[in-house]
Amino acid sequence: MLRRLHNVPGLFAALFISVLALSGVVLAIYPAVDRAEAVSVSTSQISALDLAVRVVQNHPQVEQIRHTASGKVIVFYFENGRSVSLIVDPENGQSVTDYVPSGIERWVTNLHRSLFLGDGGRIAVGAGALALLLLTISGLQMTARRMGGWHRIFHRARGTGMQRLHVDLGRSVVFGLMFSSVTALYLVLATFEVIPDGMSQGPVFPSEVNGGPTMRVDQIGALHSVGLAELRELTFPYPGDLTDVFSIKTAKGEGFIDQATGQFLVWQDHGLALRIYEFIYMLHTGQGLWWWGLILGATVLFIPVMGLTGFFVWWRRRHSYQRPKQNIAVCAADTIILIGSESGSSWAFAGTLHNALTAAGHKVHCGSLSSFKSDYASAERMFILAATHGDGTVPESAKGFLSRVKLLATPPPFSVTILGFGDRQFPKFCRYAKDVSETLAKMGWKTLLPFATIDRQSAQEFARWGRNLSQVMGENFALVHKPIRPKCTTLTLHSRSDYGAETQAPTAILRFLLPERGPAARLIGRALPRFSAGDLVSILPPNSDVPRDYSLASSRNEGMLEICVRKHPDGLCSTHLHDLQPGDTTQAFIKRNLGFRPAPGRKSVILIGAGTGVGPLAGFIRDNTSLRPMHLYFGVRDRTSDFLYGDDFDKWLADKRLTSLNTASSRAPDHSYVQDRLLQDADHLRVLIAKGAQIMVCGGRDMAAGVLEALNDVLAPIGMEPATLKIQGRYLEDVY
Repeated sequence: MLRRLHNVPGLFAALFISVLALSGVVLAIYPAVDRAEAVSVSTSQISALDLAVRVVQNHPQVEQIRHTASGKVIVFYFENGRSVSLIVDPENGQSVTDYVPSGIERWVTNLHRSLFLGDGGRIAVGAGALALLLLTISGLQMTARRMGGWHRIFHRARGTGMQRLHVDLGRSVVFGLMFSSVTALYLVLATFEVIPDGMSQGPVFPSEVNGGPTMRVDQIGALHSVGLAELRELTFPYPGDLTDVFSIKTAKGEGFIDQATGQFLVWQDHGLALRIYEFIYMLHTGQGLWWWGLILGATVLFIPVMGLTGFFVWWRRRHSYQRPKQNIAVCAADTIILIGSESGSSWAFAGTLHNALTAAGHKVHCGSLSSFKSDYASAERMFILAATHGDGTVPESAKGFLSRVKLLATPPPFSVTILGFGDRQFPKFCRYAKDVSETLAKMGWKTLLPFATIDRQSAQEFARWGRNLSQVMGENFALVHKPIRPKCTTLTLHSRSDYGAETQAPTAILRFLLPERGPAARLIGRALPRFSAGDLVSILPPNSDVPRDYSLASSRNEGMLEICVRKHPDGLCSTHLHDLQPGDTTQAFIKRNLGFRPAPGRKSVILIGAGTGVGPLAGFIRDNTSLRPMHLYFGVRDRTSDFLYGDDFDKWLADKRLTSLNTASSRAPDHSYVQDRLLQDADHLRVLIAKGAQIMVCGGRDMAAGVLEALNDVLAPIGMEPATLKIQGRYLEDVY
């Protein structure tokens, strides 16, 4: 629902809102301009009586004195049948310049308030303010989902460059946009008297006036109690009319003064409704708070930019869907594929599965989980591909699925296979898919394959799952998932360091030059964005549409892109990279991996890696210019052949960027592994972890599993466990 509200309707609303926003930006400038043009005086030392006397001395025909919110004092009168408006100096009442209202300001004001359409336009403006409020709220909630919960709302954004820009802009101006929309809605409702503004409750003109001889202005005692700072408007009696009165409006109230006695005939304080209205009017327009007007104007200036970035995000997401072209009707299908997706990426994998099964002779239907029915007449099997959005949130296209499933009296006759999609950086990795799997298991649904997961849309993991599926079904097909070919950047190899030849495990540290591209190219995705150690670079080998991810061992500010690559016998991408020589090129793009970063602060970091998994850990150490304690546990085969970054470690130990180094060698006489070093150093680790240390693990899954088991033993004596640290964000893994 949120995405539907925020997408297409939001794009159309953004065009209209942008007109209101830009006109509002123009109007926000005028209070500051007026303030700059106003004569600077100490209003606390001047009373309304002082001002009136000085003005009358210089302009005897004065009919009205107006003190604006910006501080200008304007005098109005007629001379020789001509209307005169002057800005005067309140210190002496003398004219400073003619007062000429801005025609542009008046035109923009009418555009902003009513679109030149009267009441109908005011209603449209109110609808625009409501749309802005709904877009802001829905965008904030979607951001919270995407970031993994409200507690992570201001963490670094994830996604493409345009997505991050859209989220970052939205988060920076969200409160200003909500403030502008709410105050605008209030003013529109007050205009149509849906909300009382208190303006119709002014004082009643006195029925009895003294009518005696008039007093001089300097004798009007009632004006002496009114300071210039609170004066808004003073209207003089009509000359020669003894029944007319002085009319005065101030910040506190308004009333009428007898010109014969100089005292108030009627006075009425402003009611609560009027005080609220004037306060909100000031906050929305900046009239009286010129600096606030500039801040609010700068905020809404980003609305057109957010509309543009939102359009590009929507367009890219729309064209990333790969829905099957030949979809069998649900009543005739022997295979049902149901998808739960938030961004549409799971549909692409469903399309790959759909095409493979169709080629194998099956009649396949694809649909969303929210379209689940209680009866599938011809179905022999069902596949559920369910993504988990953010911090365990149900994806948009899966809303209502579990509630409808629970209404079934008996399980269906066909088998079901559940495949979860998610991101391991979140503690609730594939939580929704697990919930579906556990619910169906409790209800007695038969399974074709055990529950499985795909991390960060890995095509390799999906292919492995496909091989298992084809074996269970007794058929010969492969799931070769080819995502839309991403926009890549050409990288040129600068240098390489080779290791592991003696142990028949060729490994290389590859360093690529960064292409020289400007910020505009980065913005539209045609250049490498900023990256840090721990992010991923996706390499696209020649004649392939399937990229391979490698953890980065460097950050952009180092001027190099560095990765560690081990050559695998059947590895297409690793073979391609190992064949590169300085000067050769490859195609690549960056993927952010914000969930694998040392936490900010000074607390210790425990780095654990084996083989090429040391790459990002070395990058963290290299970037440790603040010299926070970092302890590395590194597993190799043979220190003499594949001790990656050996010379660098010596240098980093010397300059304190690395606090301690513990290595294990599986080819050494003791055949030790990194988890053995953890157990040997258990006392030290317990002290570090008890003091708040963070643990970061990078490498193969088998190594990570062994490390997890060892740390369970290490932490047991102090009543802690890695699972708790994961929830706290103090145990991070980047495994493959």
